[in-house]
Order: sequence, then structure tokens, then C-alpha cells
Amino acid sequence: MGWGRRRARGPRRLCSRPPPPQRRGRGGGLDADKGAETRAGNTAGSGGSMSTADPDSDPAREAVASAYQRFEPRAYLRNNYAPPRGNLSSPDGVGPWKLRCLAQTFATGEVFGRTLIDIGSGPTIYQLLSACAHFEDITMTDFLEVNRQELGLWLREEPGAFDWSTYSQHVCLIEDKGESWQEKEHQLRSRVKRVLPIDVHQPQPLGAGDLAPLPADALVSAFCLEAVSPDLTSFQRALDHITTLLRPEGHLLLIGALEESWYLAGEARLAVVPVCEREVREALVRSGYRVRDLRTYTMPAHLRTGVDDVKGIFFAWAQKVRV
Repeated sequence: MGWGRRRARGPRRLCSRPPPPQRRGRGGGLDADKGAETRAGNTAGSGGSMSTADPDSDPAREAVASAYQRFEPRAYLRNNYAPPRGNLSSPDGVGPWKLRCLAQTFATGEVFGRTLIDIGSGPTIYQLLSACAHFEDITMTDFLEVNRQELGLWLREEPGAFDWSTYSQHVCLIEDKGESWQEKEHQLRSRVKRVLPIDVHQPQPLGAGDLAPLPADALVSAFCLEAVSPDLTSFQRALDHITTLLRPEGHLLLIGALEESWYLAGEARLAVVPVCEREVREALVRSGYRVRDLRTYTMPAHLRTGVDDVKGIFFAWAQKVRV
């Protein structure tokens, strides 16, 4: 592809490092109650509990699930989506970079369809602001009930919901379609049809029920897989699992942290499996994708605020190969 820069500042990352002993996540989940479902206009589901009887569970994944229970959505949002990281006025900031990657990908006209699933949404909606114009049926997902509740507040426009209007305004600005940010948010709310529990470490991440239309035409996932995997092997397996939700020749847009080993979400200090650009590319190929584009962003010093040790961000556009 010839659009956009492949890399935003900084040298290529090294790939050798010892993995930390405990991992965490922002919402891809482990062993969530698959029976709970949250409709976009209703109260959040009750599927945040661990299933310790799961025969496929292991101590490392159970440690992730345990660490998840201390995750505080509002603290996470303050750390990452309020200033300084949430300052969108500088084009070199991390927020504008992520939004630009997504908007430019959808502007190609190649990523569209009827159904899209957002894998491990966490408490955020920005990752769908450009997508919502191209898909009429969107499923949001998260392992944690508190994150699904946070999404529900915004989807129902309830008092106390996190204010994403700055992000919506910025997306309207870079898309330059003459659309107001209120129209953008209304479209997204109208097209999110359900908010479901998910466990990316299960062969059927959404469970065995018919809760979402499958296979999806596209997947989006931001800061999920590396956040919930105990090691690189689990990261690869989780990618394999979510790929089963995607139709052949469907598209995956993946955003994640580079070389991060921990982050804070309130009182919780949560571990991350560090990955580099090469490992992300290799994992996508192993899971049966053709990598259409892979960009990286180096986190500048003024955005290294002590809430994590992230070195950079990656954005990948990959297309599932037809077997």
C-alpha cells in the first residue's frame, strides 16, 4: 500500500527480552461467563466471573484473570485518554496517530461490510469512530463486566459517561466529510447492536451461543491480545482464536503496545507480554493473514507519564487468506 507513513519516528525495536512472570489485560478476558449478553440500550451483562473449572485453564492465565478484578476503568481512561495523552491538538501525539491510522485505512474503501466485531473493547469507543460508517451491525466485547458497564453508559448517553466528544470531533476533522461530531456519535451508537463477554483464550471466544452474527466481515482490536496473554505463545493462540470469528478475506485492524511490560489502572499494576514489530508481523502470518500495512509509533518522552513503560504503538492492517 502506498498511503501514509510506515513508521512514526524512532529506531527499530529489539525483540529479545525476558518475559515478565505475570500478565494482565485491558479486556480480552479469560474464562468469562459466556451466557451474559448486554444489548446496547440495556444494562450491562453479568459475565465477568472466572470459570476456575475450565479444563483448558492454567495458573498463568488464572493469574491474569485474578489481576483483572482490580482493573479500574476510569483510572485507565484518565491515564490514557485524558491529557496529556488525550491531547489531540498536536499532530505528533499518540491519539491523533491512532485515529489517523484507522481513518486512512477505512478511506481506502477496501474495509467494509455488514458486520464488525471489536475484540476486547475495554472502556473505549474511539477505535470505532471511523469504522461505524462502513458497518451496520457492530458488536463490542469485553471480558470485564465493569468495562461493559462503562460502555453502556456512553451508548445510552447516561450522566457520568466518559466524554469522547474531543475524539469524535478530531475524527470528523481528519475524515473531512462535513459530518458533525454529534452525527458521528449518533451513528456509532445506532450501529452498536450488542456488548458481549469474550474470552480470547477459548477456541470459541464468544461462546457456543448464537449471540453475534458470524463470521464477521471485519475485526478491530486495540490493546487487547498482548494485554491478556501470559506469554508470546498465548498471544499467538489468542490471535488464532479470534481469527475463527472472521470470514475468509475479511480484514483485521489491530492496535497494540510495543515493548510494554506493565501499566497502571488505579491500584492495579498489571503485567503485559512485551512484543516487537517483527513478532506482531510473524504472528499475523502464522494465523493466516496477509499483512497489508504495519506502522509503528515511538512514544515521545513527554507522553511517558509513569503510568506504564510502553515504548511505542503498532497499527496493523491484515487480511485473512482464503484457504
